[in-house]
Amino acid sequence: MELNPAVVFERLFGSGSTPEERVARMRQNRSILDSVLGELNGLNKQLGAEDRRTVGRYTDEIREIERRIQIAAGVTDKVPVMDLPPGVPELFDDHIKLQLDLTRLAFKSDITRVVTLLGARDLTGRSYPFPKGDLFPNGGVSVGFHGGSHHQDDPTQIKRYADLNRYHVSTLAYFAQKLREEKDGDGTLLDHSLVMYGTNMGNSNQHQHYDVPHILVGGASGQLEGGRHLAYERKTVTTGNLLLSVLDLFGVHKEMQGDSTGRLTKLV
Repeated sequence: MELNPAVVFERLFGSGSTPEERVARMRQNRSILDSVLGELNGLNKQLGAEDRRTVGRYTDEIREIERRIQIAAGVTDKVPVMDLPPGVPELFDDHIKLQLDLTRLAFKSDITRVVTLLGARDLTGRSYPFPKGDLFPNGGVSVGFHGGSHHQDDPTQIKRYADLNRYHVSTLAYFAQKLREEKDGDGTLLDHSLVMYGTNMGNSNQHQHYDVPHILVGGASGQLEGGRHLAYERKTVTTGNLLLSVLDLFGVHKEMQGDSTGRLTKLV
């Protein structure tokens, strides 16, 4: 697991240079694209107009994410709320969206086809400033994640915890929209991907590990129908059954995954 978006960026795009060269480039505020300008110019001369636009958009996106990382690394007029290495944005909303945009770029360039992203540790006490927008018109700050999960069935505390979860789900919506905006073959990246969003508890207040909700977003190259809510018999269908079924979609067929008892019915 890598917390720092700057390290993720260098792993994706900076592996061709030495650590010393990467540090020098960042200190000089130079772009990683500077090292391949000659190759890019030569490539563009061989491409048609549409392909040149595609390459241009891609390099623009790399530079924009690089710029956001450099801004995060250079913030000196504020005291961060926790000890963060250079390149980690102070605000969680900036941090998670930067990691999601790096994931999108990794998919778009086919650098990797599988990514896992942990939104929060189970025991974290961190609270989250809500960005102002349609979801939270007045902004605000969430309850601490772990403390909020133990709401003791108090309606007020349940609402505060629900708001926190609504915020986290909104970051999933952000990622899905970004994938939908990316053309990929005969569709979009969202059409050809599968995003699984979930948790490890059905009722965190009681530490119940059954009846765990999950969201699947994306078409998995035509294998998955969206816009559905599937409910299963309580206390009998495990998350392992879901994982087995998801592996099947990618041609990985296993007999068991964790505590699985079989495949999910009605999914495909």
